[in-house]
Amino acid sequence: MVRRIIVLLAVMAALLAGKTASFAAAADVNEQDRTFLIQTHQGNLGEIRAGRLAETEGSKKAVREFGTRLVTDHTKLDKVVRQVALQLGVKLPHKPSDKQQAELKQIAVKQGAEFDRAWIAAMIADHKEDLAAIAQQLSKGSSAQVKKIATDSKPVVQDHLQTLQKLQRG
Repeated sequence: MVRRIIVLLAVMAALLAGKTASFAAAADVNEQDRTFLIQTHQGNLGEIRAGRLAETEGSKKAVREFGTRLVTDHTKLDKVVRQVALQLGVKLPHKPSDKQQAELKQIAVKQGAEFDRAWIAAMIADHKEDLAAIAQQLSKGSSAQVKKIATDSKPVVQDHLQTLQKLQRG
């Protein structure tokens, strides 16, 4: 009987310790951190979809290849975002924003060089917005984990923007 009580107390202590650690992690998260995680996740989802669209609809080989790169890079980035959001108790949406979805629909109806131009212009705008969101997170965020996501993703997003600008110049 005593043994059962000790085991029960040990299990309860372990469960409470996990809840306390989770609560402490969530306490370090401010509204900026939550917003950044949600917007970054939706941005990744949108850019993954955009990359897949470019893989199939791009008229230039460089656009199709860069579409593949977007899918790969943003899938990797999003894996970390999802892990941190789960640890911090931030609920993430399951699809890109309505704005992103509408933008992709407008681009998807275009063909050939017109598709390439519209897709590249949209991706440039998206990556500029991403860099602005990263800067805001680094200055106003409170969670070290979320700031690390911003710090680690910045060079990837900058590289994407530079590549897109080269594609735009032709």
